[in-house]
Amino acid sequence: MSYVAEVHVTLKPLVNDPAGLVIRDGLRHLGFNEVESVRSGKYLRIEVDSDSAADAEQRVDEMCRQLLANPVIEDYRFEIREAAGTA
Repeated sequence: MSYVAEVHVTLKPLVNDPAGLVIRDGLRHLGFNEVESVRSGKYLRIEVDSDSAADAEQRVDEMCRQLLANPVIEDYRFEIREAAGTA
C-alpha cells in the first residue's frame, strides 16, 4: 500500500535563523512592518510503499533521524496518510 508522509523540519527555538532574518527584513522592506519574526524550515512530501501505516510511520521517523533532520539543531514532525487512489 502506498502512503504519503508530509514532513516539516524546523530549527530549534534557540538556534539562530539567518534565512528567517533575511526573509523578515525583506518583508519589512516591502511594507509588511507588522512582521515581528520569521523562522524558516523545510517541507518534504515523501511517498512510501509499506504494509501498514504504522510501518510507514516507523520508516519515515528513521529517515528523519538519519538524514532529513539534524537532531542537534532541528526538530521535525510528520503526518502519514494513505495515498490517493490506493485501497
